[in-house]
Amino acid sequence: MTRRIVLDDSEIHCVQRAKHLASMTRAEHLAWAKQRAIEYANAGDLQNAFNSMASDLNKHPELIASARVCNQLGIMLLMSGNLNTKVEMVKWIEGFD
Repeated sequence: MTRRIVLDDSEIHCVQRAKHLASMTRAEHLAWAKQRAIEYANAGDLQNAFNSMASDLNKHPELIASARVCNQLGIMLLMSGNLNTKVEMVKWIEGFD
């Protein structure tokens, strides 16, 4: 007996997004991650700017090392007050290569 799986709209969206992300080159994925994080920073949401960058870097196999730097160094910068403004956060995000 074959069992059929039915996905709702949000699950379909997640699958489509995962396929799209998997097809991106390293450079495309990094540009996408930066764009999303900078949008949060420009809106004044610095915490989500940081979280977005950290999360999105982890979604591409060639950016895992950058994600570790983002998490380890970024948390220290946040805790020491060095990412407390839009300008500081955007500069930090744009520094990833």
